[in-house]
Amino acid sequence: MLDANLKTQLKAYLEMISQPVELVASADDGAASREMMALLEEIAGLSDRIALRRAADVRTPSFAINRAGTEIGVRFAGLPMGHEFNSLVLALLQVGGHPSKTAQDLIAQVRGLDGDYSFETYFSLSCQNCPDVVQALNLMSVLNPRIRHVAIDGALFQDEVERRKVMAVPSVFLNGEPFAQGRMGLEEIVARLDTGAAVREAEKIAAKAPYDVLVVGGGPAGAAAAIYAARKGIRTGVAAERFGGQVLDTMGIENFISVAHTEGPKLAAAMEAHVRDYGVDIMNMQTASKLVPAPSPGGLAEVHLASGAVLRSKTVILTTGARWRQMGVPGEAEYRNKGVAYCPHCDGPLFKGKRVAVIGGGNSGVEAAIDLAGIVAHVTLIEFDAQLRADAVLQRKLASLPNVTVIVSAQTTDVTGDGEKVTGLSYRDRTSGTTHTVALEGIFVQIGLVPNTEWLKGAVALSPRGEIEVDQRGETSAKGVFAAGDATTTPYKQIVIAMGEGSKAALSAFDHLIRLAPAGEEAEAEAVAA
Repeated sequence: MLDANLKTQLKAYLEMISQPVELVASADDGAASREMMALLEEIAGLSDRIALRRAADVRTPSFAINRAGTEIGVRFAGLPMGHEFNSLVLALLQVGGHPSKTAQDLIAQVRGLDGDYSFETYFSLSCQNCPDVVQALNLMSVLNPRIRHVAIDGALFQDEVERRKVMAVPSVFLNGEPFAQGRMGLEEIVARLDTGAAVREAEKIAAKAPYDVLVVGGGPAGAAAAIYAARKGIRTGVAAERFGGQVLDTMGIENFISVAHTEGPKLAAAMEAHVRDYGVDIMNMQTASKLVPAPSPGGLAEVHLASGAVLRSKTVILTTGARWRQMGVPGEAEYRNKGVAYCPHCDGPLFKGKRVAVIGGGNSGVEAAIDLAGIVAHVTLIEFDAQLRADAVLQRKLASLPNVTVIVSAQTTDVTGDGEKVTGLSYRDRTSGTTHTVALEGIFVQIGLVPNTEWLKGAVALSPRGEIEVDQRGETSAKGVFAAGDATTTPYKQIVIAMGEGSKAALSAFDHLIRLAPAGEEAEAEAVAA
């Protein structure tokens, strides 16, 4: 199962295990079970602190990772390879007594949770969002014996997926009931269980002293802005809904200069680590609701958060990025995560052998159709324009696939379903005006992005498309407020461009501070006195 290089690396990691670990496997004679047993035997052979035995479980193939003689353990139903291999390695280490690098206050919060929690997470091996959820819940199971977690490969348990109507991953069930869908970090999960956490965090944030530079948003532009600001030795903070932003939803990245290939979550983790190296105050899970620019030059701007807390800063850099654009047709919202999806890499395996549509003929849409064609029974690609807009090499690949139908000059008009899941869609032929229906089980929407700027209306100038208008220095219409990345009018929404623009915005903010330093210090003194 593991090549020689991976074995060597894994053996080195397993030397960190300090407590005896027991692998308890539930297997039959099937191919998946044989693969699982081969993997477990290899792992057990790499450390004398790991033992392997067999015992039946309600799910086969599956295996538990238990700390010998204790109630501490986690379970995987399936073969955790692909994106989930790291989850397997971390589970082995953490169950084996190796301490987590998670912040101590968060660890204490998990240990203090009062109640019995049984989690089940459905994942797919191609989902880049799933490991965050799996690893967070596994860690919680290790820290608190009243928390249990099973990570389930949906592709191997199709009957179970159908019965529980799982149509998007990650999907989390708590004590048998739906709990959450989509990417979630440890902080977010704990906040949902600890009802007083949000209030305590808001109080903590409200008490923070004013910043020199406050970055709103934690994507590539925000990370670069924070690093460049902190390098100047000035007080820097980042308030973000989720650090990494849209990058977290990106599968493969092959145009990040000097890095031939990486994945979105890996890049996001590296960005966050780099920002923390500079001592930047990162405030995660914070949604900005209002911006109040400084009332006078050198004064303090205010960023109001959805929690009720207010952050103050001499300068603000807006890097709120963008989100998937929705079709805006009847049925789309009703059937979101019930057949309507936005991440083909994550949810594609759940539609194995079924009929799906891809909406959008740009690079993202055509790439999605190509990937899905290898999994599903048939793909219908629907493009509004008279021709596809994807690169020629992608179009040639698409045309070579026998199970793909391309429909151009088509406007999707509605999504239909049976009340529980998608059953089809309707589109209007823009040439003839006739309406057609397509029977299918899944719809993947790939029609671009929309900026996260609704909360900025009236505070800074926005373009007709809702993008923040910036000049060549990254400055907005409000003095002391700068912006960068996908939320701005800067053309070409690319990671490297966002990073460059974020760096430029930070340098511009620093230049602004230098020129207004005396007034800024006076404003801060007044705020503290008040």
